[in-house]
Amino acid sequence: MGGRCSKRVSSCLWHPDLNASEAEAEADHVGAGAFAFPFEEFTLDELRAATDGFSSDRIVSEHGPKAPNVVYRATLFRSGRTAAVKRFNASAWPDSKQFLDEAKAVARLRSHRLANLIGCCSEGGERLLVAEFMPRQTLAKHLFHWDTQPLNWAMRIRVALYLAQALHYCATQARTLYHDLNAYRVLFDEDANPRLSCFGLMKNSRDGKSYSTNLAFTPPEYLRTGRIVPESVVYSFGTVLLDLLSGKHIPPTHALDMIQGKNFLMLMDSCLEGHFSNADGMELMRLASSCLQYEPRDRPVIKSLLASLTSLQKDAALPSHELMGIQLGVQAPELSVPLSPLGEACAKGDTDVIHEILESAGYMFDEGVVSEPSFQMWTGQIQESLNFKKQADAAFGAKDFTTAVTSYTQVKYTVMISRSQKFVSSLKGRGEIDRPSVWSARDHCHCSACSRM
Repeated sequence: MGGRCSKRVSSCLWHPDLNASEAEAEADHVGAGAFAFPFEEFTLDELRAATDGFSSDRIVSEHGPKAPNVVYRATLFRSGRTAAVKRFNASAWPDSKQFLDEAKAVARLRSHRLANLIGCCSEGGERLLVAEFMPRQTLAKHLFHWDTQPLNWAMRIRVALYLAQALHYCATQARTLYHDLNAYRVLFDEDANPRLSCFGLMKNSRDGKSYSTNLAFTPPEYLRTGRIVPESVVYSFGTVLLDLLSGKHIPPTHALDMIQGKNFLMLMDSCLEGHFSNADGMELMRLASSCLQYEPRDRPVIKSLLASLTSLQKDAALPSHELMGIQLGVQAPELSVPLSPLGEACAKGDTDVIHEILESAGYMFDEGVVSEPSFQMWTGQIQESLNFKKQADAAFGAKDFTTAVTSYTQVKYTVMISRSQKFVSSLKGRGEIDRPSVWSARDHCHCSACSRM
């Protein structure tokens, strides 16, 4: 199907010769197998056929069919290969040449730490990217919605290390900016190795925003200027480290309060209890905290993060699929877990329904929290909070969101709550939210859908 054949772009898009130092730095994760597929320009008819007419059944992106840019699982009939196709909004890239030039620049990157770009389509008003398909879903799925077992400590360190390697590799190829780095951009290949999506190396539009996540997770300089710098990528890397530590999507301001208060047990994922040393946990928190510094100049460079993460590596000889408990040759299951009414409302971003459900469940916005409790009260609250947090984590893992929200509500960590109220007040003052109870519930719940509200 399709009136024209796809055009292959010369393999000279890949820089064939790395200097010695670059070759040594990238030897662990760049190999000939990554370059087996040349970059191609596909016709619209080819990609329409490959996605069954852009069927909603083929959508694999987290935001669903109403998102401005949707990702589909495609079967390329020319090669029989499965690929990921990102379809941009019609007005995203009006200049066809600019889109093609940017896509070809991204396609020069070839690494085993990336889900590599293998093609594109620029026909009429349509703009599409075609990348390697990663069948074992996203880091967000394995952290926030795991089915059989949570990611263990060794695998979480490996995710951080491989992600740092991917970003370092991109920097060596003069691609220092990555747009909207988060747990949904980290994908797992057939062997369960984590890879960074190439889609984030291009903005969602020529003049569009670099961040689609909510304001709580964006670098401070982006909020001030609307622009990102290489240090902004380090900040976003820090938010991913927080995800790995906590197993939830916690706003950086809340996490920093907990780190500065030296209450890292409140931040850590209870599923990891007893499976890592305090020294390793504190070191990863130190790295996350350094990445989340307010001033870009105070953040570390990716190369130094890479060195620190390498020293934290555990079970380096074990393949990723063994660390994740995945049997090779078994097809990765589709995500088809039924959601509760609250989960469905969160997935749709329907704040009115969320508010009604929370009110019917008796959820109340925390008012009048004591800001300076006595030592006895403080220690009692910490122990009580840890107990409630374990209950909430268990409910969250079982996808019982109503119980999870109710349990998280009872976590009375005073500093975090007071900071949350200040944050909500500032957002209300800017007119960004009109339901404090919904925002507060989102901060307690940390589920992937609520975090995008």
